Amino acid sequence: MDRRKLILVLVLVIFAGAAGYGYLHQPPRRTVEKLKYTTGMRADVSRTASGAQDDKRLRLDLLDRDLPRFSGFKRNIFRPIFSGDMKPSVMPRNPVKPQLPVPLPPPPPPPVEPTPAQRAMEDVGRFTFLGFLQKENSKTIFLSRDNEIFLVKKGDKLAGRYDVASITDEALTINLAATGEQIVIPLMENRALKRR
Repeated sequence: MDRRKLILVLVLVIFAGAAGYGYLHQPPRRTVEKLKYTTGMRADVSRTASGAQDDKRLRLDLLDRDLPRFSGFKRNIFRPIFSGDMKPSVMPRNPVKPQLPVPLPPPPPPPVEPTPAQRAMEDVGRFTFLGFLQKENSKTIFLSRDNEIFLVKKGDKLAGRYDVASITDEALTINLAATGEQIVIPLMENRALKRR
């Protein structure tokens, strides 16, 4: 059965249900013993003709009546309602001074920009010292950051910006290219690089 036939059957079922419901729930018919008017019976014209004649007749006698003259107004609708009850308002002798607005607190000071040395310590502080290797007269230190291991020796760049000036058993010294300042960082195994 295709879709059109299914829709047609569904509509027919709904129609049959509505027709059955309407038939079963119709109001009962009422009957009377004798009808008031039967077919072919003459209606009483005298009552209906007089009522209709009164409605269609123009009564000019109503225009000839003398109407009483306007005697004037009895009340002024524009008069103030509380004219006698109004008392002048008394102004206080000491007028209230307006309150001055509360001054707003000063804005917070702008954030202090970190110095180049502080920025360098933030960058270098992400590295963890793992140990060092001494081969001949050169020392190489092992640093880790984000699960990567870096080998750093004298003359290399640390974090891509800072020149390594010297490496000893206890400390790492870096140069800041912008200011020429040297920073000494103590080396402790398995700890992040921090200044004392």
